[in-house]
Amino acid sequence: MVTGKEARAKRQSSKKNNQDCKIWVPPFSIQALQKHTCVIPPPKCNVYKEIPANNTRFRDNYNRGMLPVGIDPRASKVSWKADITKLDYHYYLPMFFEGLIETEHPYTFFAQQGIHDLLTHGGPKIFPCIPQLVIPVKDALRTKNKYVMIATLQVLQHLVKSGDMIGEALVPYYRQILPSLNLFKEKNVNCGDEIDYSQMRGDNLADVINETLEVLERYGGEDAFINIKYLIPTYESCMMN
Repeated sequence: MVTGKEARAKRQSSKKNNQDCKIWVPPFSIQALQKHTCVIPPPKCNVYKEIPANNTRFRDNYNRGMLPVGIDPRASKVSWKADITKLDYHYYLPMFFEGLIETEHPYTFFAQQGIHDLLTHGGPKIFPCIPQLVIPVKDALRTKNKYVMIATLQVLQHLVKSGDMIGEALVPYYRQILPSLNLFKEKNVNCGDEIDYSQMRGDNLADVINETLEVLERYGGEDAFINIKYLIPTYESCMMN
């Protein structure tokens, strides 16, 4: 058993050793054997640390004025400069999905609202684009940014509901999309007996994750649940219960 006196002596000795350090050297090196040196400690791991986004094709095209979008100041919504039903979805839909990773205005506004408009009017044009949408969704969820993840999950719910067989077509891509959700699925705010207003506003990430998983199960066919359960073991079926 270590006494208080011994613990204080150990702390003072450690503090003195740190003061004697004149050079910080990398670990597992010959330099670490020299006098008056200290080994650089390993970096701290923060699993919830946000990953900054890289520059996107969506941002570049918006800055160049190459996107057929503007803003309607009367309704605070996207105004399309071309007939949305005649756009090349293979070109524009993946580009707008790349904009999900953006965190600055006006890129977030145009990317998110533009996607919802494209999904609403896309019809049969959406299904062939699914393989091109997986990587942008995966990258957006990997940022660990709460607001980016919520917007992406809401888009994913809309995507699944926007056409027949889209939910089933996404099942093979669960391995790329869902692992990022494991970290936040049970991360609810513990506010005791207080009111969590984020649940009322719909911006509680854990709740949005559970809603999205339920939508994927409902629209993903008979193989959806077993694939979700394999990747997210804590998920319980909304269809069987």
